[in-house]
Amino acid sequence: MFKRQTTGSVVCPSCHQLVGVNEEKCYYCGRPNPGMWGYAVFLRRLGQDLGFVQVVTFGCVGLYIATLLTDPGGIQMGGILSLFSPSGRSLFLFGASGAMPLFQAGRWWTVLSAAWLHGGLLHIVFNMMWVRQLAPATASEYGIGRTVIIYTVSSITGFLLSSWAGAFLGFLPPFLRGATLTIGASAPIFGLLGALVYVGKKGNSAIGRQAMGFAVILFVFGLMGMGTDNWAHAGGFGGGYFMARYLDPLQPERTDHQMVALLCIGLTILSVVVSVVDGWQLI
Repeated sequence: MFKRQTTGSVVCPSCHQLVGVNEEKCYYCGRPNPGMWGYAVFLRRLGQDLGFVQVVTFGCVGLYIATLLTDPGGIQMGGILSLFSPSGRSLFLFGASGAMPLFQAGRWWTVLSAAWLHGGLLHIVFNMMWVRQLAPATASEYGIGRTVIIYTVSSITGFLLSSWAGAFLGFLPPFLRGATLTIGASAPIFGLLGALVYVGKKGNSAIGRQAMGFAVILFVFGLMGMGTDNWAHAGGFGGGYFMARYLDPLQPERTDHQMVALLCIGLTILSVVVSVVDGWQLI
């Protein structure tokens, strides 16, 4: 399964043309090292997203369980929307974002960690379903490296906007106030939708219309539902859309995109670790 291929041809991850496994550059699109050091076939077996859905799913589920076990006495078992909800103490410890962590506690790195935390069983189930639907679709248009970058940047823009609104727009109606404490993968999920909407403007109108339809429906439900972080959704969508413009889906993905993607994942893991280390001193 993990055997390295040393001869023959592989499919270039960027332009999907056949090239030699040992070629330094793709003949067709110019991508450096299209054979991925002989591991291209193994990586493609992980799917179009090279296992990113699994990384997000296992990461989010693992952290969700950790937040429950850290403070079992604080688990909420109220209505269906709050079933198996971790305590605010646990969520703060593991890196929840919002006006209080950012502007009061100075935990600026939580704009990364918050996207990997969830506030209940239904919350994580529905978000992981959306990640499973949207991440491979985005990777098919941008490549996995750029998809991870869009996902990460959307988390940052979404939680920055929500935290700012929570700190300075408290006079607005509840659904427009932002958040004191906020979590969830929905900010980067909206970022993926924003990126797919941009794909529609660059030629793939069908996927663009579908993504816009999903975004509008989710925005409307967010405005109707209590406890929905609409500012994080808006910030995530905007971040994903404008990052997609910068990354340009009509251009082939480059090796440096994948290197930046690995850096994004590393910084996200670091943000959770720093949150826990710093959080034990504050709670």
